[in-house]
Amino acid sequence: MNIQELKLFRHLASSLHFGRTSRACNLTPSALTRTIQRLEEELGHRLFIRDNRSVALTPAGELFREYAEDALQRWQELINRLSAGEMPGGQLSLYCSVTAVYGILPKLLGRFREEYPRVHLNLQTGDAARALVKLRNDEAEVVIAALPDNIPPGLEFLKIIETPLVFIGPARFPGAVSHEGKEIDWQCTPLIMAERGLSRERLDRWLAARQIEPNIYAQVAGNEAIIAMVSLGCGIGVVPRLVLENSPLKKQIRILEVSPELAPFSVGVCTPARNLANPIIRAFWTIAEREKNSGPEVEVA
Repeated sequence: MNIQELKLFRHLASSLHFGRTSRACNLTPSALTRTIQRLEEELGHRLFIRDNRSVALTPAGELFREYAEDALQRWQELINRLSAGEMPGGQLSLYCSVTAVYGILPKLLGRFREEYPRVHLNLQTGDAARALVKLRNDEAEVVIAALPDNIPPGLEFLKIIETPLVFIGPARFPGAVSHEGKEIDWQCTPLIMAERGLSRERLDRWLAARQIEPNIYAQVAGNEAIIAMVSLGCGIGVVPRLVLENSPLKKQIRILEVSPELAPFSVGVCTPARNLANPIIRAFWTIAEREKNSGPEVEVA
């Protein structure tokens, strides 16, 4: 067995999904299957129980997972010691939303590229609500994410900015928002909600605290999708102000006055604590610490 095979096993042991691991590691499902079969043949034990519906670690797989984690950590420590005093080189896997690419990363990555030109950046974009899942499944080494109310153990989080969480409505379709006096009529006003994530959790709590049964029009993945549907007059929604300010549709959106306001988002860099032993990730983290006070300005409405 080699280091790459151990990394593939570790990812699959976290994701428990052959398709997801093969896509994240850039190899075919059949190649991943052959790798696992070679490991099982070499060990003389099955590592996974798998059928058409699920994948699970066997007792031998659990033991081998402990071995793989220890071996990979020791390997990284060796590389770090051999590279001491040299400019780090290699790869940095980073995941964030499209909004973070426009609003947070330009200055941060620009500085990183200037100081560490030998590092190859592997940048993935997607739904911000999946950022911590990407870390858990070893699909990214560092993510830009909203700080959850309860930080999972073993994660390090560096706050970069704070942005309000705002209610939005369409600028061109005033009839999309119904009012009862000065207040929004929540029974008659369609609401577009995120499928998951911190904004959904805070909106759910906000509605529950006011005993509001929302008139849900749609549940979608991604803040950009919420903004698009709101701009078309489908209803109202909730997004971080930072997302709205970086949206090409921002002129088609108006911020609604809703009281009380939702708690703001703290957005920053997140990685497993063990990753900070990696000199590349430590270098990125150090630059993020230097740049955090000069991030994008976000006005609180």
